[in-house]
Amino acid sequence: MAAAIKAPEFKLSFLGPRYWPVWLAVGILYLITWLPLPIIRKLGAGAGKLIALIVPKRAKVAKRNIELWNPSLSVDEVESLYRENIRRTGMALFETAMGWWWPTWRIQRAFEIEGAEHIEAARAAGKGVFGMALHNMNVEFACRGIGYSYPSVAFYRKHNNPLIDYLQYHGRNQSNKYMIDKRNAKALLAAMEDKELCLYLPDQDYGPKQSIFVPFGGVKDTATTTATLMFIRRSESVPMLITSQYTKKGYKIKIFPPLLGLGEMEDHDALTLLNEHIDKAVKEQPESYLWMHKRFKTRPSKSSPSLYD
Repeated sequence: MAAAIKAPEFKLSFLGPRYWPVWLAVGILYLITWLPLPIIRKLGAGAGKLIALIVPKRAKVAKRNIELWNPSLSVDEVESLYRENIRRTGMALFETAMGWWWPTWRIQRAFEIEGAEHIEAARAAGKGVFGMALHNMNVEFACRGIGYSYPSVAFYRKHNNPLIDYLQYHGRNQSNKYMIDKRNAKALLAAMEDKELCLYLPDQDYGPKQSIFVPFGGVKDTATTTATLMFIRRSESVPMLITSQYTKKGYKIKIFPPLLGLGEMEDHDALTLLNEHIDKAVKEQPESYLWMHKRFKTRPSKSSPSLYD
């Protein structure tokens, strides 16, 4: 706990004119969160279309990522998946607000957990859990949901706007144990030694440093961080994938069987296998994945052509 981020305090300056636009947006989002979930989802679909109009470059990235990730899809299938992903992108805005402000009873009623036996087995063996969470659109909301059954420890990135940072921190920290600075790897390792459930996101492009190139979907050379293996090798925690998925009534947190043996494999083989498992997990609900992120931006060399031109 010594390395936990200090909770930001409310400041009177937050009431000043500088923050009025934030309060206006917060107020609107807060009111929307009290609507029934089916209505919020319809509003989310509309918000997604608006987001695609406001940030067309990001929307283009999403479609391109889908094409690259699964080249077997037809043009119509890519378009269909892209449109549904845009709708889920809009819903993610409201899910963030839901995660921050929904009352406990409503959060718990909206979630189901599949695969809880894998966490229970790790704990029965006296070990922590290294939860490798996928960048699904609803991951912000899911982190609040899992905390009521399995309070966790996770990295935290401060927001540049102090008021949003205040709201973000206190919204995220309602059901979980504590958060640590995203650069403090030692603190996460310490939490793993304390046999905590630690959440980590291994599936994004973090640049060339501490990354190697292994396949992911249809892209042979995908920059994949080796930090994941460092955490696995330097702790006795049990590594397992965790995803957050949509259901008709709400949401499901799916905990996959442990990925044992990754730490003993060579980096290339281990991360290739990990990406294969991530790929399978993404395929269960690809419309929910964060395709707007330039997952394939980093190339093996400076002379390698960009996949986004």
